[in-house]
Amino acid sequence: MKESVVLAGAIARRPRAGGHAWVFLQYLLGLGRLGYDVLFVDWLDAETCGGPVERSSEAAYLARVMDEHGLATSWSLLDRTTGAAAAGVTKAEVLERARTSVLLLNVMGYLDDEEILAAAPLRVFLDIDPGFPQMWRELGLADVFAGHDRFVTIGERVALEGCGVPTCGLDWITTRPPVVLERWPVRPVGDGAFTTVGSWRGAFAPVEYQGTRYGLRAHELRKFARLPECSTQRFELALDLDQADADDRELLEQSGWRLVDPVEVAADPSSYQAYIAASRAELMVAKGMYVDTRSGWFSDRSTCYLASGKPVVAQNTGLEDLYPLDAGLLTFSTPDEAAAAVEEVATDYERHALAAREIAEEYFDSDKVLGRLLERLAAR
Repeated sequence: MKESVVLAGAIARRPRAGGHAWVFLQYLLGLGRLGYDVLFVDWLDAETCGGPVERSSEAAYLARVMDEHGLATSWSLLDRTTGAAAAGVTKAEVLERARTSVLLLNVMGYLDDEEILAAAPLRVFLDIDPGFPQMWRELGLADVFAGHDRFVTIGERVALEGCGVPTCGLDWITTRPPVVLERWPVRPVGDGAFTTVGSWRGAFAPVEYQGTRYGLRAHELRKFARLPECSTQRFELALDLDQADADDRELLEQSGWRLVDPVEVAADPSSYQAYIAASRAELMVAKGMYVDTRSGWFSDRSTCYLASGKPVVAQNTGLEDLYPLDAGLLTFSTPDEAAAAVEEVATDYERHALAAREIAEEYFDSDKVLGRLLERLAAR
């Protein structure tokens, strides 16, 4: 009988965000490749989806995503109001599979069902937004770490000298975002633009901590708004700008960015893959939180570009000494550095595209990343 892992997270809550779904699919499919029986647990309430959870478009989206990736019997959507399973496997089966699992991996502490958490023999908190949950706890705003036994973060510099993310007195295990290489084959050399897919503001608010304001991607993108004016390349952002951000939209468009609606080009996992496949490379601007704390955060989206053979030009979050940064993956801190890195990729594209896939294979292959993580969890 296979050993099992329960993964808790949120796909149903964001039914038109294909890249967000891939965050969880990489773990589910990657753990499956390692021989584990996986179960994904999500939740909604009637207020969130505007009616019965089991009949919601959010539930239908989750079912479709799971089915398309061979996980049709490997998920459960809980109704938070009743505590019962609204779709997918039953609550009783969730509890049984949690009891017999190796561990429950709770992304950002999203699952707070005490019955399920208590059933798992090992409760692991997975931090994919380093800085935010730690500062929330230090400031007394929220403690999403409570009730967990182990603590994992993709901020590879957390607990190291020079990193501004507080440890909260916890013993952190660092890891990298995994990518399932067989699901992300190399795509033909693209003649498209330097692109990225993202949220202008995201789900979190800026954080004031010890006299410093840690901002969002919007605050960083404004610093690089005029980059297209300094380059011969084309730039495109699949960005969910709100109507209230009209001034920012005007600034970006006047500076030469092409803006597209991520719902139109990356609303589900397959269209997200197609969008990346048509890109020439990624230009990745990070949240201010990741940059200013030098957390060593690296984007799960960027791993998909790399695996697809698309070079990545990434804002530096403390990545030096973590990855090779001379080909396939280049970093920048200033607009001039960004423009130079873009031109370097464009003038020697084939070399950078080849190196991109090599970096994905060496550093982000789910077999390696998840295998190492499970070994480290077992050793603690």
